[in-house]
Amino acid sequence: MAYMMIMGPCYCCKQLMSYNPNTVPSIPIDGVRQAICRTCIEVANPKRIENGLPPVVIDPTAYEPAEC
Repeated sequence: MAYMMIMGPCYCCKQLMSYNPNTVPSIPIDGVRQAICRTCIEVANPKRIENGLPPVVIDPTAYEPAEC
């Protein structure tokens, strides 16, 4: 069995993180999904709720290795 993780910067805060490319929260920028770290999602969720938007639910596997 093989596993993979992606390492790259969070689009918002630029901190390096590792993540599962299939389940990480992301936003499309020019048609390309850009990964967002857990901290930035946790900061954004109260603002989303305040603005009447649903919170982003983080998949439990978002920052874990993915099976290949």
